[in-house]
Amino acid sequence: MPGVTGKKIILRMGKAIITKEIAERTVLVGVIKQDQNESEVDDYLTELALLASTAGAEPVGRFTQKLHKPNSKTFIGSGKLEELVRYIKDKGVDIAIFDDDLSPSQLRNIERTVKCRVLDRTNLILDIFATRAKTAHAKTQVELAQYQYLLPRLTGLWTHLERQKGGIGLRGPGETEIETDRRIIRDKISRLEKHLKKIDKQMATQRKNRGKLVRVALVGYTNAGKSTLMNLLSKSELFAEDKLFVTLDTTVRKIIIGNLPFLLADTVGFIRKLPHHLVESFKSTLDEVREADILIHLVDISHPNFEEQIIVVNQTLNDLKIYGKPSIVVFNKIDAYSFIQKDEDDLTPSTKENLTLDELKRTWMARKNASSVFISALKETNIPELKEVLYKKVKTIHRKRYPYDDYLY
Repeated sequence: MPGVTGKKIILRMGKAIITKEIAERTVLVGVIKQDQNESEVDDYLTELALLASTAGAEPVGRFTQKLHKPNSKTFIGSGKLEELVRYIKDKGVDIAIFDDDLSPSQLRNIERTVKCRVLDRTNLILDIFATRAKTAHAKTQVELAQYQYLLPRLTGLWTHLERQKGGIGLRGPGETEIETDRRIIRDKISRLEKHLKKIDKQMATQRKNRGKLVRVALVGYTNAGKSTLMNLLSKSELFAEDKLFVTLDTTVRKIIIGNLPFLLADTVGFIRKLPHHLVESFKSTLDEVREADILIHLVDISHPNFEEQIIVVNQTLNDLKIYGKPSIVVFNKIDAYSFIQKDEDDLTPSTKENLTLDELKRTWMARKNASSVFISALKETNIPELKEVLYKKVKTIHRKRYPYDDYLY
């Protein structure tokens, strides 16, 4: 599969010829629905901009429109669409990215009008996953999700796939005419599903072979810092950076706190509107979460909407039928937390925007049955406190499983 991002230009420096890749310029489009407000949608587009940047694009503009419901033909209204066309032409935009899924007909209609490549949110996320997948297992999962996304969109998409070039949204699973045939796509999906079932069995066997050690799984919104925390607790060197979906493959490490051993798994991050195809394709990866004894829910407390991210993660876990497990809510990135300072004579009630970190801690720690810890994995702040809370959780389960191992504690 082509993995080239952006456009290439040729620079001549004396006798030397240098090929330089430049980011594709993109405009972001969102709809403000009845149950949403402008600031909420603006935050969604900020996340979409981060997704676009992760894919290698350069967001240069945003368009939003208040609609009772999206237009069935062009998603946005005709007037806003004309405004978008003018902007794309004036700014030399290469891609228009919509923050919601587009139907095949909407995709075709919009692309015919704006005369540039059009992606929806799912296509963008799939493209990022295609670049992040490193192992054969992850590549198979992403390829299956890509074909499942592509199948209902074959009509009209041939104009993309016939071009032998890369670019955001074009890292698809095939560029030849024969692969756009529906029958062949379905056959490919069937083969990939069978292959993943074999992988699922192999991974299930691997999990059984690990014995009955207590299992702990790291879960959280993407870019919450799971890999950084994993590196810190396991003293390993997993790849971690400040971008979305750095981790696709589950990594399991044996951890020992005191004399107590347990297994810690780092899993793929969640995100709002996580594509259904990805959830299904990554079933074997998410089985590590299903079979975990304890969940560490990592939260980026520096994000202005971290509470909504908590809800998204909890909802995703519920959708996966993962609930009722002992858990620890770990608020990460306290070194980056900031709040709006109120004046002394300001009598307005405190909100999450102006709570100090100490006030926030008291709020969360006062909740019933809530185990919460505030840390900075990057600065290694309060890690001993996290280890102590984790140790107690693991010991409770380990003691039930191995009643004769009291010498460990």
